[in-house]
Amino acid sequence: MEMIGRYRITGRIGSGSFATVYRGQDDTLDVPVAVKVLADNWATNDDVRARFLAEARLLRRLSDERIVRVYDIGTTDRGQPYFVMDLANGGSLEQLRKRMVAPGLALRLCAEAARALEVLHRNQLVHRDITPGNILLTNSPTGVRVMLADLGVAKSLLDEYRDTMTAGTPAYMALEQANSTQLDQRSDIYSLACVTYALLTGRPPFPVKTLAELLSRNHSIGPAPIADQIGAPELLDQLMASALSPDPNRRPQTAAQFAEVLDRLADQLPGGESYQPRPITSTASAAIGQLPAAPQPIGVLISGGRQGGGSLPSRSETPVSMLDNYIGRGRYAPKKSTETHSPWFYVWVTGSALLLLALTIWLTVYVLTR
Repeated sequence: MEMIGRYRITGRIGSGSFATVYRGQDDTLDVPVAVKVLADNWATNDDVRARFLAEARLLRRLSDERIVRVYDIGTTDRGQPYFVMDLANGGSLEQLRKRMVAPGLALRLCAEAARALEVLHRNQLVHRDITPGNILLTNSPTGVRVMLADLGVAKSLLDEYRDTMTAGTPAYMALEQANSTQLDQRSDIYSLACVTYALLTGRPPFPVKTLAELLSRNHSIGPAPIADQIGAPELLDQLMASALSPDPNRRPQTAAQFAEVLDRLADQLPGGESYQPRPITSTASAAIGQLPAAPQPIGVLISGGRQGGGSLPSRSETPVSMLDNYIGRGRYAPKKSTETHSPWFYVWVTGSALLLLALTIWLTVYVLTR
């Protein structure tokens, strides 16, 4: 039985370039948890370690039920820092993207995610990696909760040099973010609009896999209309065209505005009645009305629901670009390798060389005197 601190590890949820998230059990409090552990090969890198711990502090500071909460922090026996979080037992919106749910419910969930973004933005933070996989669902006694996760590349809107590196997932990334130019909360709104489109259709609005494809795309071409396809009002196409504009000034200017329009649309679509919007609060308040249950975690889902577009391709990155995205371009300089040997090593090398020289001389004399 593997233990990390006082937490009993019961399985692995997933892993990335720098960390692995495990499913665990706090036997002291008798609650399930998620434990995020920095990869062993990065645990001794000061910059990566500082970024990892900064994410834990951010999550701890943001006291809102829509943001994944951090309860504990520590170091493993092998020197790897870890932090303990809420366990999202309902999976993520990425699973709903593949499974396809009623459009009204999809819009309600995205509206909740928009309110989670509003909490970040009011705290002067921009997430920079809003994807279906980073929006989690968890079941509670009052129903399902939407939680925003993975603040590993989040940046303060107050940083003077906040735009010096490119971070994010190309299929859900705004143009100004890909260009590493000035970005603000409207870049997150663009990303969430991509998530909304993907939940309604099964695929992101633009078929890009890499930064190069995103930058070379014709940005005068907007998203394909989908309102007729799902029986929604024309307002949906207008909202998507606006929120997915390459010009941030044409998008909804706050996540709260985006959430309000999503809720208006959900009121008119199947599934919208099953999830009532909740106001933004700083404490975990009880939900209003009857909330639906979250979908079963991946691996338990029953195939047969309509699939739309399949899984997204893996991100095209190099180890160098991933490291630059995580700690900042040019901040990591590998130490020069130095080799040290014991005195006996040099005695052995010298003795072997002398022996080889003596053998060579003996053979030469032997051959010449015969």
